[in-house]
Amino acid sequence: MKWMLCLAAAVAGQAALSVGFAADPYPSTYQAMPSSPVLIRGATVLTGFGTRIDNGDVLIAQGRIEAVGRDLPAPANARVIDARGRWVTPGIIDVHSHLGVAASPSVKANNDSNEITNPSTPDVWAEHSIWPQDPGFQSALAGGVTTLQILPGSTNLIGGRSVVLKNVPALSTQAMKFPGAPYGVKMACGENPKAHYGGKGQSPMSRMGSVAGYRQAFLSAQEYRRQWQKYERELAQYRKKKTADSMPPQPPPRDLKNDTLMGVLDGEIRVHIHCYRADEMVTMLDLADEFGFKVAAFHHGVEAYKIADRLARRGVCGALWADWWGFKMEALDGIVENIALVDRPADSCAIVHSDSAEGIQRLNQEAAKAMSRGVRAGLAIPPERAIRWLTFNAAKALGLEDRIGTLEPGKMGDVVIWNRDPFSVYALADLVFIDGAVAFDRNGPHQPRSDFMLGQPFDGVAP
Repeated sequence: MKWMLCLAAAVAGQAALSVGFAADPYPSTYQAMPSSPVLIRGATVLTGFGTRIDNGDVLIAQGRIEAVGRDLPAPANARVIDARGRWVTPGIIDVHSHLGVAASPSVKANNDSNEITNPSTPDVWAEHSIWPQDPGFQSALAGGVTTLQILPGSTNLIGGRSVVLKNVPALSTQAMKFPGAPYGVKMACGENPKAHYGGKGQSPMSRMGSVAGYRQAFLSAQEYRRQWQKYERELAQYRKKKTADSMPPQPPPRDLKNDTLMGVLDGEIRVHIHCYRADEMVTMLDLADEFGFKVAAFHHGVEAYKIADRLARRGVCGALWADWWGFKMEALDGIVENIALVDRPADSCAIVHSDSAEGIQRLNQEAAKAMSRGVRAGLAIPPERAIRWLTFNAAKALGLEDRIGTLEPGKMGDVVIWNRDPFSVYALADLVFIDGAVAFDRNGPHQPRSDFMLGQPFDGVAP
């Protein structure tokens, strides 16, 4: 079953109406901005799939990458940008952001990131908390971020659905939603859920209580799926044998929590888990095996370096910080070589993420820190490899590697022109393109602005 569940018609004898629970009742209304062809000429190009082209060109046309190489001919109506001395990369992708759901300014009225009424809330969706006017979106754009996953917070064992956004100014969340992007679900293990609920005398009070909570939630989802599968079989039989006086089977009651978890079981909703310790990550992989789902990425994972080979074999990404550690017990065994070590095995998937409205503005520098620590440890990490931590690997974790994350013909025209090597502390994004249109121009007369920031000075750097 591809998570397409049938609902019986209310009137006997009518043809049953097939609808998908995965069909989005809050569909994307995103429309790419108008654009004309652009030829970026003479740059150092990091493609995102492991190659570097010196004195390279990138042609964007009709909102997509048209060609990448050297000495590309310019279409007659193309804008030609002399990028000699500058660098070009795919747009940066942040797989762990709370912009919009924990919006700036950081006050209680703007914090809608956690539904703390229950340890398991897979029924809530982050997109229903997003404030599109959060000025953090524009600050992230100035740092080259073109796509970001907005997640619920980490108080809950199962915190709800995430949503992937294009980083464009909009009046509604739907106008920012990445068309066709898979949903994710946020889970959290470790200190956060047990400290919050245990502190109130509720379950989970312990890590074993947390695992019991996950298992009970997925057992419920398995039973829910069995009920719908049984209904589908009965409906198929009814359609084959129905008579004028026969009655169609009645569908089971809908349950929003189990809708989401059934999507996880069927592989249509991607699993992102806040988890620090290596032993807990292994336990969560065992949980995934017990119920037959796949983990897309462990987030934060300060001990991911201890199980780097296991993560690579399982095709699980590590979405990690460069050097955050020691701020609580489960973060004490972090090392600054973490990302570089997770990146070592074949088929690895190391990602630099932010989890911060401030850090998202300089993810290129966070990657540079991890790169330099790896080089210091004797690992060869050229820029063309490190850029994958911000682009292709991040796209892979979101299930969007066929659409974004690399500069390849046919991919979306999400491109950043940097004033120098993006792994320099002095690097700035000069131009940011989203679907081939200029979304940010550091030297241009107009910058996208949140209504909340109107009247505030802005020089292309975080306000």
